[in-house]
Amino acid sequence: MNTTTGSLRADLALICDWITPGSRILDLGCGDGALLGHLARTRQVSGYGLEIDPANVAACVAAGVNVIQADLDEGLADFATGSFDYVLMTQALQALQRPDKVVAEMLRVGREAIVTFPNFGHWRARAAILGGHMPVTPALPAQWYDTHNIHLCTVADFDGLCRHSGWRVLERALLDRAHRRGIAIALLPGLFCEIAMYKLRKPEQPLPGA
Repeated sequence: MNTTTGSLRADLALICDWITPGSRILDLGCGDGALLGHLARTRQVSGYGLEIDPANVAACVAAGVNVIQADLDEGLADFATGSFDYVLMTQALQALQRPDKVVAEMLRVGREAIVTFPNFGHWRARAAILGGHMPVTPALPAQWYDTHNIHLCTVADFDGLCRHSGWRVLERALLDRAHRRGIAIALLPGLFCEIAMYKLRKPEQPLPGA
């Protein structure tokens, strides 16, 4: 891992290693702007964050992060095709009305998209369902009645969506809840992965170096 990531949240620190210095970034559901702020300081990126929560918007403004208050479910129509090098969305896929359409829009306005989400196929989630309950796990901590998650998916589901949509998977990192790789995940990723990270590109775009 890049040592410049400091105290940045572990999943966000991993994303930094996928970003080319000097890039133009759009961060969907940017929270308090920690990732964009860090990338601006350490990788000289520019761009914007989109965030719906007023407290997070205020935190971004206070930190000097460019932010637009917006609902991701309303789409990215305000942004022109190819406006950004990367469009990021961390741990928000499962909370969207139509995650497939949002990812497609990410790949319209950005050269590449980086998406992370919790794997609903993890053994803890499977065990809870077998026991007759909706899962409550370290990666999915909310109860069924107060969760923001409405479209949970597994790693296999997302792989299937990528194949169906023709999206190229440039990078994939399957991790435990501490954002570490391991032998168990390598052998049975659908069962032991808790957090999935994907770097995507549209099919008509050439691979880097091609």
